[in-house]
Order: sequence, then structure tokens, then C-alpha cells
Amino acid sequence: MDNMKKANDDFEILAERLREGFDNLPFNRTLGLTVKTIAPARAQMMFAKSPNLIGNYIQDVLHGGVISSVLDATGGLTAGTIIIERVLAQKQTPAPKSLLRMGTIDLRVDYLRPGQGETFIATGSIMRAGRKVAVTRMELHNDQNLLIAVGTGTYLVG
Repeated sequence: MDNMKKANDDFEILAERLREGFDNLPFNRTLGLTVKTIAPARAQMMFAKSPNLIGNYIQDVLHGGVISSVLDATGGLTAGTIIIERVLAQKQTPAPKSLLRMGTIDLRVDYLRPGQGETFIATGSIMRAGRKVAVTRMELHNDQNLLIAVGTGTYLVG
């Protein structure tokens, strides 16, 4: 049982470093994104509506590019959990080079409803992780728990 607690503690230490990195990215700050949770193969980010994020001011809905960017950031954060797990499995020192080289290879977004709401939560999960790339599935919900958009992203992780 102590080994499991140590593994969880080690994951949390590296997840906090990943959280700080994502919370401090200038574009993520522009979007108002904050990391809500990081867990093995899963992540959540949240943000509040602001006037700068509106695409249609008459309908008061988010710009499609904001939705896409949020899903991409969430997918990248989720892919980062794979790197953390590999660091722990290989007993590497923190801040592996693969985390610094991580990037989006492909992104697909399906817009299902207008981006109406006051706050939004984006969740991501790993669909598949290989040696070089990870594929993630992302969802964006509003404060009424309505599904606004879904996405699939492929990220360089190795």
C-alpha cells in the first residue's frame, strides 16, 4: 500500500509542475483557462465567459476559435499525463525533454451547440498512447452541463 501512496504522491508532484506550466502559458491566461484536475490519462480545465471571447455578440456565444483552442489546450494537458506516467515508470528526473517538445499534430472539433453559458469545463481523456504520439478525446460543457463541442487531438509525446 505504501508503494501505491508513493506513486500517487510522485504523480501529484509532477502534475503540479504540469499545472503550473499550463496555467502560466500566456495564451491560456488570455483565454482565462485554469487547470481544474490532472489525473492519470485524464485532465480538466475551466474558464469563464468574458467579452473578449465572444464570437457573436448578438447571441452572446463563444467564438469557435476559442472553443477549438480550449479543446486543444485540454488535449495537450491530457497528453502530458502520459509523459508524467512514463517519467515515473522509468524513474527519470523531472522535466523530461519530451514534455518540452510536446505539440499538436492534428485536431478535429465538432461544434454541437452554440457556446452559451457563463462558465465552461473542458475534459480530456486518453484514447490511445503510443511511443511517439497520444490521441485524446475532449469535451466542452457549459454551466448547465450541456455538451457544446467535442474534439479529437493527436499530440507528440515522445
